[in-house]
Amino acid sequence: MERHPSHPAPSAHVSAKSIFDALERFLHVEAASGVALITAAVVALLWANSPFAQSYHQLWDAPIAVHLGPISLTQTLHFVINDGLMTIFFLVVGLEIRREMQDGALSGWRVAALPLAAAIGGIAIPAVIYLVVIDDTALQAGWAVPTATDIAFAVGVLALLGKSVPIGVRIFLLAFAVIDDIAAVVIIALFYSGGLSWSGFPIIAAGLLLIFALRAIGVNSGLAYVVPGAAIWFGFLEAGLHPTLAGVVLGLMAPARPLRAGDGPLESAAKALTELTERIRARSRDSDQILKSVMTLTRAPRELLAPVVRVQSVLHPWVAYGVMPLFALANAGVSLQGLNLAGGAVPEVMTAIFLALVLGKPAGILAGTWIAVRAGVCQMAPGLNWFGVLLAACLGGIGFTMSIFIATLAFPEPGTLAAAKLGVLLASLVAGLLGIAVGRAFQRFRAPVETGEQTDSAPGAALR
Repeated sequence: MERHPSHPAPSAHVSAKSIFDALERFLHVEAASGVALITAAVVALLWANSPFAQSYHQLWDAPIAVHLGPISLTQTLHFVINDGLMTIFFLVVGLEIRREMQDGALSGWRVAALPLAAAIGGIAIPAVIYLVVIDDTALQAGWAVPTATDIAFAVGVLALLGKSVPIGVRIFLLAFAVIDDIAAVVIIALFYSGGLSWSGFPIIAAGLLLIFALRAIGVNSGLAYVVPGAAIWFGFLEAGLHPTLAGVVLGLMAPARPLRAGDGPLESAAKALTELTERIRARSRDSDQILKSVMTLTRAPRELLAPVVRVQSVLHPWVAYGVMPLFALANAGVSLQGLNLAGGAVPEVMTAIFLALVLGKPAGILAGTWIAVRAGVCQMAPGLNWFGVLLAACLGGIGFTMSIFIATLAFPEPGTLAAAKLGVLLASLVAGLLGIAVGRAFQRFRAPVETGEQTDSAPGAALR
């Protein structure tokens, strides 16, 4: 009898499926966290403008003291959130960047060219618009506030449009948003850190050396890197650099490949699972042997998955549902009672940020993409046309988390900071509504993408 050899699935197909499955899980978390983020912001606004407004400000100004022998550290709850917990947010950002550099949208020049061009335009034009509107030199320090895109908020709005939006649009949005995060980290390091103090650099160097030593001896437990990570954080704080950048450094140093590759861990896990199943079916009372099999299965993920994947998967939900909503709750509470919209710096800053995010961000993303396509540097990915680029560009105007974070660094004066936050909040709301409107229109004109037609290299092609 003739035997037909089995044909295994092509590696490219398997890889693509695993990437899309991971992307769907990522988008699910981001979409849900976007709702939590919006809810926290609304609660903060209502609380800060209610009869209980004083309790809102007293809560975040409450001192928190840590005593360890002769060492004593006292900071406000606001500092703990903005400079402490946000380090975990930046760690997840660093891990995301590391993964994208290894296997994702930043793994090669041609792969990253289109979102990179979009991100450059989406950073440059909003900054220019802000500087054109603001003529006060002191207020021009906020030029970077409208340059960032909030991934969770943007993906949350995109999720409202349903699964009819092609995956290419989602990937494009995520890719240039990740590049936005990289740019924001660099901007904070270069323009929003205090005067450098060399006393912190030896501490940073010691933390980095300890990380290299742990990696060299094959330590792949995330908990082992907490101590050197804390040392780097204190080193950044002592050096006058913003301490949250320590999270990015740790994320970028995480290994993107399993420390122990091969079939050994897989075979051990399979053997342990078989033994555990047999003992349970036989109702064995040998708890030591059962525990041994369970421990073998527990170690398998550490040996099969790269540290960058494991740590990000553990921290991502905590950041999405905990750190970011808490940051929004602590920073989005803008009191409208103290704002003078009649004149001065308040309306100027608010207007500049609003225009830069709502108009400048989409214009910059569209311009950067169009120039890159017209120059032949890159081409549209499957499932992406100019209507899709326009949709992602509109959602790129949602700044929120990173924009508010930069505003807290750029404006020490409370009135100006409140105006900047209000501008970000209003712009993010309008950009989200605009994205939904464009998305509804996109769903009506998505036929060329679904039928596989080749997109033209002009913005009007998808509209014909």
